[in-house]
Amino acid sequence: MQLSHSRPVASARFDDPNLVSCAGLVPVAALAHKCGLAALADEHLSVPADKGSHAGAKVSALVAGMVAGADSIADMALLRHGAMGTVFDRPYAPSTLGSFLREFSFGHVRQLDAVAARLLTGLHAQTPLLAGINGPVLVDIDDTIVEVHGHAKQGSGYGYSGVRGLNALIATVTTADAAPVIAGQRLRKGACGSARGAARMIADTLATLARLRPPGSTTKPLLRADSAFYGYPSVGAAIRGGAQVSITVRLDPKVSAAIAAIDDGAWIPIEYTDAVYDEATQRWISRAEVAEIGFTAFSSKKRSQQIPGRLVIRRIPDLNHRSDHGQGALFDTWRFHAFFTTTDLDTVTADKTHRGHAIIEAVHADLKGSALAHLPSGRFSANAAWLVLAAIAFNLTRAAATLTGPRLAKARTATIRRTLITVPARIASSARRLTLHLPRDWPWEAAWNTLFNNLFRRHQPILA
Repeated sequence: MQLSHSRPVASARFDDPNLVSCAGLVPVAALAHKCGLAALADEHLSVPADKGSHAGAKVSALVAGMVAGADSIADMALLRHGAMGTVFDRPYAPSTLGSFLREFSFGHVRQLDAVAARLLTGLHAQTPLLAGINGPVLVDIDDTIVEVHGHAKQGSGYGYSGVRGLNALIATVTTADAAPVIAGQRLRKGACGSARGAARMIADTLATLARLRPPGSTTKPLLRADSAFYGYPSVGAAIRGGAQVSITVRLDPKVSAAIAAIDDGAWIPIEYTDAVYDEATQRWISRAEVAEIGFTAFSSKKRSQQIPGRLVIRRIPDLNHRSDHGQGALFDTWRFHAFFTTTDLDTVTADKTHRGHAIIEAVHADLKGSALAHLPSGRFSANAAWLVLAAIAFNLTRAAATLTGPRLAKARTATIRRTLITVPARIASSARRLTLHLPRDWPWEAAWNTLFNNLFRRHQPILA
């Protein structure tokens, strides 16, 4: 693209008081208001002193900034440009919002967790955010390291990734018809083990899920996790919460012995990398194979803590195996990946379902590409509150996208932000009512109008 030669740009001025750069915040803020975000924060938060006053308005401002792309406290200044003060009430200064966050304690973060859980219920009631939740539901839990710099961050340390950071534990809920939403979140010190606090997170997430599902739901949710969460506290919490489990196991001697006991004829080729489907035999020709064997988890513990199930094992040839003296291997050397499951799915389906656990990595990447790119405060509790607010912004953004139709319902929040949120507009006032004038030929005009019309009646005042 080249600049126009017939009408060259001669100057630029920041002098128009009637412009906003993120008009998509109007319907998103209306959705948050409709689901009671500010009211929930006012009801549940008890942040002390004058810095904790008007908690609902400040939480709404922080979430709106994150939806618009803010990843630090200083970025909240984007809420105070142009006509934002006309369209929205209380465009707080970044310093005010930072002071509010720094007053949080661990108890206040837990109060904010309650706000997030109840807002998710409201979003589910107002949007198709969790379409299909009365059917099969997948609950994924995993942690990620959010990198920080410097020694001033409370709780920072070196975890399994080898970088200095803080550990964010995330739990998501996914259905067959909906993209993942965040149902639980907890910030922990950087050097903690992955499974620390996971049992409480699993119990809270399953309790939230039970409130979201209709009373007649009979299918049990399935908890998926990697080997760091394979232990009785996590698995037991899932079983007590009414869920089935599919959790990767470590190849300890007991698991290795179970794998060795599997008959060679029990292995089934599966769809995998470089696999080819043979129409004649109706089977996959693949180097990856799966098999299963009955297994009791935690058999060394007392009988009440032993959990019967089965091991499902996937094996692929070990192409990196080193042979001695330059001679080729006489037999194939296999790499094994085993997981413990209590489901009644067939072997191939169980393996494919378990591999879908990788979807939570997309949620981690999405958060780190937006509000969780930084943990902005030196205080641990402020950063813990920031994580909860980032999860609220994630769910709110995705809920708004589901109102536009299927095309954006499963898009990344960066895509939703680019198409629906960061749309420039000029405001015009008539009879104490505002009209937004948006760019002509906006490629996603239909989606934006669908979102707006779902939340506002035509020719009615815009009140959020």
